[in-house]
Amino acid sequence: MATDQAEPEGDGTEDAYERFEERVQRISNVSNAAGVLRWDQEVVMPEAGTPARAQQLSTLSSIGHELLTADETGDLLEELEDSELSGEQEAVVREIRRQYDRETSVPGELVEEISETTANAHPKWKKAKEEDDFEEFAPVLEKLVELKREYAEHVDPDADPYAVLFSEYEPYLDLETAERVLERLRDELVPLIDAIDDSDVDLATDAFSGEFDDDDQEALARDVLDSLGYDWDRGRLDTAPHPFSSGTQFDARVTTRFDEEDLLGSITSTIHEFGHANYTLGLPDDGYGTPLGESRDLSVHESQSRLWENHVGRSRPFWEGFLPTARERFPGLAEVTPEEAYEAANQVYDDNLIRVEADELTYHLHIVIRFEIERELISGDLAVEDVPEVWNDKYEEYLGVRPETDAEGCLQDIHWSHGSFGYFPTYSLGSVLAAQLYAAAEDELGDLSEDIRDGEFDELNGWLRENVHQHGCRYTTPELIERATGESFTADYFLEYVDEKYGDLYDLS
Repeated sequence: MATDQAEPEGDGTEDAYERFEERVQRISNVSNAAGVLRWDQEVVMPEAGTPARAQQLSTLSSIGHELLTADETGDLLEELEDSELSGEQEAVVREIRRQYDRETSVPGELVEEISETTANAHPKWKKAKEEDDFEEFAPVLEKLVELKREYAEHVDPDADPYAVLFSEYEPYLDLETAERVLERLRDELVPLIDAIDDSDVDLATDAFSGEFDDDDQEALARDVLDSLGYDWDRGRLDTAPHPFSSGTQFDARVTTRFDEEDLLGSITSTIHEFGHANYTLGLPDDGYGTPLGESRDLSVHESQSRLWENHVGRSRPFWEGFLPTARERFPGLAEVTPEEAYEAANQVYDDNLIRVEADELTYHLHIVIRFEIERELISGDLAVEDVPEVWNDKYEEYLGVRPETDAEGCLQDIHWSHGSFGYFPTYSLGSVLAAQLYAAAEDELGDLSEDIRDGEFDELNGWLRENVHQHGCRYTTPELIERATGESFTADYFLEYVDEKYGDLYDLS
C-alpha cells in the first residue's frame, strides 16, 4: 500500500512541475518578444514609431507581470517547494520564486507605468544628447527616479532602496560586496594610474590615427566576429548609438558603432559585444524558456564581454595575429607593427570623458562616479537638476578633466533612460570576475597566448562553455564562481593582471 500511495504523489509532482514549466516558458517568451521590440527600437525603428512602441512594450510588460504574479503561479510554487525535485528543478523554482516575490510586491499599474515611461525616455535621451540639452531629458529622468524609488519601496520598505535596485541586476552578490570591490579598485588603481602618469614611457598612441570609412569598418568588424567564431546562423551585426547585444541562444544579436577617426574603438566595441552574445549562444538549447537556459546575471554577463575585450582583444598575441587582416582592409596601416597596435590598444589616459572609450584602468573611476551619483539620486540627496554640475565636479576630482558639454558628460550613457539604476557596478564586478575566470582557464589549459595569436579560440571557448555558459541559472553567482575557479569571488586576479600588464607597458618595475 505504501508503494501504491507514493506513485500518485510522484505523478502529482511531475504534473505540477510540467504545468509550472509551461507557465514559466510563456512568461519567458513574452519577455523575449519585448526584447526583440527593444532591439528594433534602438536599431531600425523609424523615429516617429515611439508612441506605438511604448504601448506595445507596456502591454507585454503587463502581460508578463500578470502571468508571473497570478495565483496559479504562487500555488504551483508552494506545491513544488514541498515536493522532491531534481537539482535543476529546484534551481528553476528558486529563480522563479525570487522573481515572484519581487513582482507580487509591486502593483501591476506601477510596472506598466515604468515600462511605458522608459520607452518614451529613450527618444528623449537621444534628442537631449544630440542637442546637448539636459533640460530636455531632466523631466523624464526625474519621473524615472521617482518611479524606481516607489518600486524599491514596494519590494522591501525596510531596505536601502538602492540596494533593492542593485539586486535586480545582481541578486546574489550584495551591495556591500560591490562597494568593497569598487573601493579596493579605486584605492589600488589610483596609485597605479599616477605612476603611469609619471612614467617617461611614450606608447605608440597614434598607431590607428587617420580616417576610416564606415563601410570598411563594418567589413573589419565582421572579420573580427569571424575570427572569434561568431555563429552567423544565430546572430547578426548592426549599429546603434550605444552598442549592445541582446537575444537568446537561438538569436543573439550584436551591435557596434563606427567613428571615422576611431578604428580601434569599433574593434574593441565589437569584441566586447561578441563576448555578451557568445555567452548567450552558449546557453543550453534545451533550457530555453526557463532559468536553466538564461544567463546568470549581469556581473557574470559582463565578465564574458570584458574577458574577450581585454584579456583577448587587447592582448599582444591578438594583435600579432589580427593586424594583417586589419591591414588588408586599411592599407594605411601597412607600417603599423603589432607592438604599436598593442600599445595603442592599451594606452592609459585620464583625460578621457567617455566611459565606453576609457582605457582598462580609468574605466573603473567612470563607474565609481556613476555609482556615487546614482546612490544620491535614489536616496534623494541629489536633485536631478543638479546632476550635470555634480557629474562635472566628480570628473574634475577623480580624473582631472571637466566636461564642456552635457552630451560628453551626464548624457553619454543610455542606462538611465532605461530606468537602470544599480546597473553600473556590475561593469566593474564583471571586469574583476573576467580576470579570475581567465586565470582559472589558463591554470587548466595552459598559456593561451599561442592560441590567441593563431586565432584559435575553441579551447578557451570550450572551457567557458563547460564552466560558465552551460549552467545557465543552475547555480547562484557565488556557487558558479566557486565551481568554475575553485575560489570565492576576489579582486586579487584583476589587480595582479593589471599590475603586471601595465607595469610592463610603462616600465614601472
